[in-house]
Amino acid sequence: MKDRTEQSPLNCERDGTDATTADRRKSAPKRPSAETTKGTAERDLMEQIVHPENLNAAWEQVRRNHGAPGVDGITIEAFPAFLGPQQERLRKALLAGSYYPEPVLRVFIPKPDGTERPLGVPTVLDRLIQQAMAQILNPLFDRGFSEHSHGFRPGRNAHNAIRKVQEAWQAQGRHAVDCDLKAFFDTVNHDRLMGHLRQKVKDRRVLALIRRYLRAGVVMPDGRLEATPLGVPQGGPL
Repeated sequence: MKDRTEQSPLNCERDGTDATTADRRKSAPKRPSAETTKGTAERDLMEQIVHPENLNAAWEQVRRNHGAPGVDGITIEAFPAFLGPQQERLRKALLAGSYYPEPVLRVFIPKPDGTERPLGVPTVLDRLIQQAMAQILNPLFDRGFSEHSHGFRPGRNAHNAIRKVQEAWQAQGRHAVDCDLKAFFDTVNHDRLMGHLRQKVKDRRVLALIRRYLRAGVVMPDGRLEATPLGVPQGGPL
């Protein structure tokens, strides 16, 4: 069976030599675990984000999710050939804090009530970077979430929430509250969001990159580039 790292477009060969998978496994440090991230990840988060194993895992997730291309038109299928010649340059840019993301592509998804939900589709490259970031950042924040929160969390889903409702019913609970924050994602204040992130994230390169994603802008269906001084895009992994 072929090794997964050999199938990935993110298999970096720093010296230009054709190292074997076994050699890479011996020389490469082990991917930091959630516990390591919890205990020691203060100012070296970007090193963990660009770690080959973390990037490979991120690519596998992005590839499974598939999705439409972003503003550059590069598809999931075409991405490995696109990334190959520049993967080490990308790693260096991320480590140096000099990477700037592309704007997202605006698409509209119909909602049951007849309105449309605006989504922002990042490029495949930015989806890869965001997924790699999310894999390292999630453990820092997930442990602070409510025990009753089931959405978009590892090992949790809507089925868990339904089971909790059933348990409440069996315990004689008879009332449920259904509420929504209108246009919440469209109105998030960037400065307040970054202030909360700084409480957990100490790597300035990561904070700067997150702000760049927030401010990257959106390309509308008619080709216009609109600024994004407010709100967070829906459609990417981060």
